[in-house]
Amino acid sequence: MSGSAHFPAVLGKRYSVLPGFGLTLGFSVLYLSLIVLIPLAGVFVKAASLSVSDFIAAIASERVIAAFRLSFGASLAAGLIDALAGVLIAWVLVRYRFPGRRLIDALVDLPFALPTAVAGIALSTIYAPNGWIGRYFSELGIRISYTPLGVLIALVFIGLPFVVRTVQPVLEDLERETEEAAATLGASRGQTIRRIILPHVTPALLTGFALAFARAVGEYGSVIFIAGNIPLVSEIAPLIIITKLEQYDYTGATAVASVMLVCSFVILFTINSLQAWASRRHGNAQGRI
Repeated sequence: MSGSAHFPAVLGKRYSVLPGFGLTLGFSVLYLSLIVLIPLAGVFVKAASLSVSDFIAAIASERVIAAFRLSFGASLAAGLIDALAGVLIAWVLVRYRFPGRRLIDALVDLPFALPTAVAGIALSTIYAPNGWIGRYFSELGIRISYTPLGVLIALVFIGLPFVVRTVQPVLEDLERETEEAAATLGASRGQTIRRIILPHVTPALLTGFALAFARAVGEYGSVIFIAGNIPLVSEIAPLIIITKLEQYDYTGATAVASVMLVCSFVILFTINSLQAWASRRHGNAQGRI
């Protein structure tokens, strides 16, 4: 008796381990509603209780605008840095064998396992003017801790694993024979990177960038220690929300949070659209081949 004989065949239907579509879809919607949709809807409902003038006053103050600029600007910059460094690290881990490779591969996941407060304290100590690394920059007149530069370093630290872990499996699936065939046909290294490696890696790279950016926008624990939290200089938007909550200004906090949600959604939607476009383009190129 074959292994498939253990499962009764249903005419016109394909066997599935999970229950039917209706039940699984209902559970998925219920779970997402309780964990994601209802809390987010509550933020917008609370913010909607403000009048238009009060809402604008809550989100358009000089302090809040500066916090938005720092949070989103530093997050985008950190995502770009992570995208470049993540691809290089993933390439080295996949294509080369060297002593300590497994240790470096494990260290990539350190920001996942390390409590954010511990990461913030460690970074602020290392990059302080008298720290192990900060002292050398301090001699050059460059301050890292308690400045926007420190915020950027913290966001790069917590976002790097997202890029490495999304790009690494894609590079493992890219066979070296493809690159060797391109070299045999006369392609230079630059042409091989542009026409073979980048199209193959781009969808995963955009996914990693989106994940790193999303994590950076909402990051709090690892940033507040190294940022210094100076209003109009190194104060991030999540700290503005916490400050308003501590002052029992719940509507003001939800107003700032709603703006962050909308901006984050628009940016992530744009990145996901680019990812879908890159995937279709790569699929069409593979089909022509």
